[in-house]
Amino acid sequence: MRKYETLYVLRPDLEPEKTQELVERFKGVVTTNGGETLEVNEWGKRRLAYEIEEHREGHYVLMQYNADTDFTSELERLMRISEDVLRYLTLRVEE
Repeated sequence: MRKYETLYVLRPDLEPEKTQELVERFKGVVTTNGGETLEVNEWGKRRLAYEIEEHREGHYVLMQYNADTDFTSELERLMRISEDVLRYLTLRVEE
């Protein structure tokens, strides 16, 4: 297993319960696919560098986890089809 970081930006107009539900959902996807969630940092609402889908702010979440190499494509696929995720970026952390 390798260590990864995924930073994703959620829509700012979501209710706190919906935001928390999405964070828990993505954490659950990691664990159900044999991975291990190390840390989840919610940075909160911050201003975007440029407007995305008519939003000037976004709710930032940084998730660090261990997973197999083919898992990241599945996580990104789920984020891509979710209308609540504005942007995401996954990086492999060097040890």
